[in-house]
Amino acid sequence: MHEELRGHGFTVISVAEDRGADDARPWIEAAKPTHPSLIDPLHTVADLYNMVNVPTVVWIDERGRIVRPNDVAFGSDMFKAIHGIEAEKHKAALRAWVRGEAQALPPQRARDLTRPPTEQDQLARAEFGLGFWLHARGYEEAAGRHLVRAGELAPHDFTIRRGSMPIRGINSMGPEFFKMAQEWAAQGHPYYLPLPEEEA
Repeated sequence: MHEELRGHGFTVISVAEDRGADDARPWIEAAKPTHPSLIDPLHTVADLYNMVNVPTVVWIDERGRIVRPNDVAFGSDMFKAIHGIEAEKHKAALRAWVRGEAQALPPQRARDLTRPPTEQDQLARAEFGLGFWLHARGYEEAAGRHLVRAGELAPHDFTIRRGSMPIRGINSMGPEFFKMAQEWAAQGHPYYLPLPEEEA
């Protein structure tokens, strides 16, 4: 999308929510992106934009305004059988907006669709940050307690629940993750929270 639309003043900025550069570097080097690819081990972007899962896409206009808040979007249909979200729908809307063929969401609608963090969400982020800080200093037992507590406070936030797994020595693509995701879905919660269908 960056290569296709960069001539229209469009830039993709991808942000990896990994523990550090060494975790993300192989993927970035294999993809050879021509757009900025950042690594955010402290989850600052997730905190600022209240991102609770990946991939999350936010559209920001040339004035720095969010014109389409957090949405789930995929670059291809490789895993569509699992998540059921069609990649081309979002890509077509993005193309139309960038090329000036369609408007982004009206400002009030964008505000209405923005999910601000609750007080409990913010407490979960604080617990996650403390756990990460303790882990970086070698206090693994204390770190684990705070990371688990963060997930308890915000069970819908998989940047915290899944993001804390590698720090706790758990494979974030292993059986524990899939068990956690299946239990969440069995309780009637969606794993991904795309914008309402009428905004797609």
